[in-house]
Amino acid sequence: MINNSSLEKWNRLRSKRLDEHFRKELVTGLNCSSFEADAVIDTLHEVYDLYFETSGTLKPGQIIFEVISEEAPPQMAIRDSPLVKVILTLDTEGDLKIKEKEGVTELRRHRLERISNEAYQQGGLLTVEDVSNRLLNCGERTVSRDISELKKRGIILPLRSTVKDMGRSITHRVLIVEQWLSGKEYTEIGKRTNHSVASVSNYVDKFKRIIALENDGYDRQTISFLVRVSESLVNEYVKIYRSVKIIDFRRKEMKEYLKKECAIVIRGRKKQ
Repeated sequence: MINNSSLEKWNRLRSKRLDEHFRKELVTGLNCSSFEADAVIDTLHEVYDLYFETSGTLKPGQIIFEVISEEAPPQMAIRDSPLVKVILTLDTEGDLKIKEKEGVTELRRHRLERISNEAYQQGGLLTVEDVSNRLLNCGERTVSRDISELKKRGIILPLRSTVKDMGRSITHRVLIVEQWLSGKEYTEIGKRTNHSVASVSNYVDKFKRIIALENDGYDRQTISFLVRVSESLVNEYVKIYRSVKIIDFRRKEMKEYLKKECAIVIRGRKKQ
């Protein structure tokens, strides 16, 4: 009987033999130097190893998919962005039960949430185009409707447009602030919205500053410039503060913050 460790050893040995054969072909057939041949082999492994994996990494219903790296800045064009390979689960045994009980729309939303989180956990970010055109084979409007519906349920998908704050996708920031005003802590909000605690803290801090400046009489355009956010987000935050139900201890926290900021502004004016 051959155990798993023995199988891995023989797989490694076979791989090394193939590497040697390929290196020989590069040196003798293409006149590559040993250094160049090694570089080609290293690059080949880096790009294709996961595709040639046969040790059981992929489970039934899973695929290997290339997505934009989470590290790619939002201003970088998609064609220039670094890519990462991730393993996505398109189908599981439980999916059929969801379709049977809740229908095809809920199954699609369930899969959308799953693959978005899988990609994010592996350092990648899916786009709406990825999901609609290449993974779930549906229209982009359909995916956008699914994203909106999940947001209403308090589920923020870690897609590139939300994690990188691209375009008009500000709903997740609004939802984060609403959850904070309702009494939830940063850690819980981060888990529910697929954002880091630092990101949640940053959104809440900007919300406080916007309300402080609004109360001090600054116009929306100036607030937008000072806080470095869009004017539409300033309007959304002010609307939230004036309309949503704020839990008592959060309202007290906001009052103390606004009082402190007001005192700082007054001291600054006196010095002038």
